[in-house]
Amino acid sequence: LLTDEIARLTLAAHAYLADEEGKQPDMQSAETAIDVAAATFERVKERLRPEERLAITQLLTETRMVFVKKRGL
Repeated sequence: LLTDEIARLTLAAHAYLADEEGKQPDMQSAETAIDVAAATFERVKERLRPEERLAITQLLTETRMVFVKKRGL
């Protein structure tokens, strides 16, 4: 259940970072979603199966990389 919520938060961050016509990415909301997802993951990661831990780690890393690239523009 918490893994689903972490995934939803990272997907929300991607949505906030999306370049839509006439609309700038919402960096503050994206950063908040990433921070909440990461904090949730840190609290529960020891209870997850190794493959779940790896998948979420990769998802968070990818999301952070997109955020850093967008912020750098």
